[in-house]
Order: sequence, then structure tokens, then C-alpha cells
Amino acid sequence: MSEPSDAPRGLILAAGRGSRLASWGVPKPRVRLLGVPLIERVLLIAQRAGLSEFTVVTGYDGPELRKFLDELAVRRGLCLDTIVNEEWKTAGNGRSVLAARDLLTEPFVLLMADHLVEASLLVGLQSEPLDEGTVRLAVDRDLRNPLVDLGDVTKVATQDGELRRIGKRLSRYDAFDTGCFFCSPALFPALERAAAERGDTTLSGGIQLLAEEGKVRTHDIGDAFWIDVDDARAVKRAEKLLLDRLPKTTDGPVARHLNRPLSKRLSRHLVRSSITPNQISLFCFGVSALAAGLFAMGGHLLLALGAVLAQFASVIDGCDGEVARLKFRESSFGGWFDAVLDRYADAILLFGLTWHAFVARNASIVLVVGFLAIIGSFMNSYTADKYDRLMQARFEQGRGIRIGRDVRVLMISLGALLNLPFLTLSLIAGLMNVETVRRVVVARDHA
Repeated sequence: MSEPSDAPRGLILAAGRGSRLASWGVPKPRVRLLGVPLIERVLLIAQRAGLSEFTVVTGYDGPELRKFLDELAVRRGLCLDTIVNEEWKTAGNGRSVLAARDLLTEPFVLLMADHLVEASLLVGLQSEPLDEGTVRLAVDRDLRNPLVDLGDVTKVATQDGELRRIGKRLSRYDAFDTGCFFCSPALFPALERAAAERGDTTLSGGIQLLAEEGKVRTHDIGDAFWIDVDDARAVKRAEKLLLDRLPKTTDGPVARHLNRPLSKRLSRHLVRSSITPNQISLFCFGVSALAAGLFAMGGHLLLALGAVLAQFASVIDGCDGEVARLKFRESSFGGWFDAVLDRYADAILLFGLTWHAFVARNASIVLVVGFLAIIGSFMNSYTADKYDRLMQARFEQGRGIRIGRDVRVLMISLGALLNLPFLTLSLIAGLMNVETVRRVVVARDHA
């Protein structure tokens, strides 16, 4: 387990039964979302937002959930403990918060085990110091958010950055409660008072009492995403949301419009298996090597078959990173290992095409052009990282076309399919080297 830090502690409420997902065969916190249990996603996202210590309040399925969390803490290196809400059947979720009262004497971040949120939302929630005795609630002001179930969401009315009213049945409201709070310990006596004075044991009851005292601030989440994963439809929406967020700002046109839509479909199934991202990278390299071998063997039929395999490998090349991101398995080594294999794959594909053209023409010019194509390919890849970081803002605004590996492999595949290997090598040699020179000029002018 990791060492504690000075960051706020995270309190995760996971005591409810989740009856609307009962048909899935496991309690809601352990329902898998693209291969990863929901509560595991919540914890890992919170960890990415800077939290490093967690308390999870359990109730329904308590022993099994605690066993799962103990294993998760070891597997993911989380500093995590659990506490039991014995009243989870008879009282509201405010009792789950009160169960952790003795553990939390400093400001803490309060989250729901069934609310999937973006890490940037939690970073923004904590971005300013918390005033003494107050609570800050992350609110979504997009009243047309398609991810929100209007019949179940908790609504809020705000004024001048402060919460005025909160509840599921508000007729007038201007935002939604995302279930993410940055709290001072003042929340605990407010929950007790709401229960004693109003018979309200819900979290919203305590928050409403503080709001009436002017002690609840709001944080506007902007366009950050969140979703309450409360039923089967919400699970499907959440999975689609995660898949739709996989494309990178540095994707080239072929990756964006052809490869990524296909690789996402494959990754959706791969995340449910035990296959690792590095194994996918190795498989992709193997397919590229087989394609290069078919190129070198000669004959249009083998050339065409190699073309199909080369493009298939280009699609699969996106799956390793997608699976890594979806399963929180990104690593510096994994990214570097994938890049190394990609360079080898590029070289052998171009060499296979060069050998095919050389045998057909028996002219030294083929070797020269093939050499320039391989060098241009390497330099295009070598300059990509620096150039992408330099021009990231431009890409995010949708300007310019990125010429990278996705374009190169498609050119190789189309050239082989059309039985035009020498012309393809010539185009790649010219385009990749010209693009590299252009990047050098742009980098110089923007240094």
C-alpha cells in the first residue's frame, strides 16, 4: 500500500443495495464497466485527481465488498480502509457519512461509489482552499445533459455561487448535484441536526441545512463529464462515453476516421479478457512482420493479402493504448515498447515492399527510393513527439492535418493492393521527408 500524503482524504459511499442492477448478479459497486468494477474506476479516477487515502463506507454485501477492496488495495497500491454503516437498510445515506465521523477531522472529498466522474472535475473541486465550516458541491449547469436521468437526479437551486435548495423534487432549479463534495467536518453536526430536527437522514438533508446558513458553495464543472451509473441503461451510456473519449488530439486523419472507430469496437471486447496491452503490441508487430513477408515473396495475390494484413495491424495498433487507458494500465514502458515495435514494423513493411519492387524491376534506383522511404519514416516518427507537443493547441482546435504512421501504413496497404509498390515507395519517400523538413521549420519558428 502507498504511503499517506497531505492531500484530502476521499470518503466513498458504497453501502446501498443498488436494486436496479440486481439482475447483473453482483452488487452495484462491483458491476464491471468495460472490464473494471465501478468502485475501482471511482477510486482510480480519484487517485489521478490527487487523492491518495480513501475510506469506503460499506453496508449491503459488506463482507464480500470489503474482501474485494482489500485485494484491490494490494493490487492497485491504494491506501484504503473500510467502515461499516450498520443502518444502511433503515436510514438515508447521511448515516453512511456519519459512520466515518471519527476518522475525518480535516477537510475531505466525498464521492459516490456509483457516480463516474472525470478526474479534472475533482481537481477543479479542490483547486481553491475550503472556507472553515463550509462545504463545496460540484454542480452541472447543463440542464440538457443527455447523461442525466431527470427522474432520479438530485437538483439544486443556486444564487451567486452559493447553494440555496437541494432535492430530487425541486420544481425550480438551475443545476444538478454531481455527487462530488469537498467538505469540512462541519458536515457531520449538520447531518445530526437534520436527522434530529427534521427526521431527514439523507446527505441532502444535511446539505440543505448548511445551505440555509449560507455555508454551501458551488463549483461549476463546465464541460467535464459525470454520470450516475444506476441502472442497465446508465451502464451502457457510461461505456459508450468512455469509448467515445478514447481518440487522442494527435490522431491523424486515417486514425480518426478509419482506424479508431474500428479499434474501439475491438477494444470493447478485449477489455473483458485477460489480454494485456503489451501482448496486443506484440501481436500487432507479428501481423506486420507476416505482411512484410508476403510482400517480399512476390506475386500480386500475396501482395494484396499483405496489404490487408498491414492495414489490419494498423487498426489493432490503436487497441493497446485503448485497453491500457480503459483498464488504468498505462505505463511509460508500455508506451515506449509500443513505439519501438512500431518502428521495427515500419522498417520491415517498407523493406518487404522494396524487395518486391527490386525483384520486379532489378534496378538500383528501387533500393535508393526504398532507403529514402525508410529514413523518412523513421524521421517522421522521431520528430512527432516534439512537434505534437509544440502544436497541441492547434490540433485541439481542429486545424491542420497530421501526417503520421496511420497515413503511412494506409499508403503502403493501398499501394500493395493496387500492385504499385515502386510508386508507393516514391510517394512515401517524398511525403515523409518533406513533412519532416516542414516540422523542423515550424519548430524553429515556434521555438
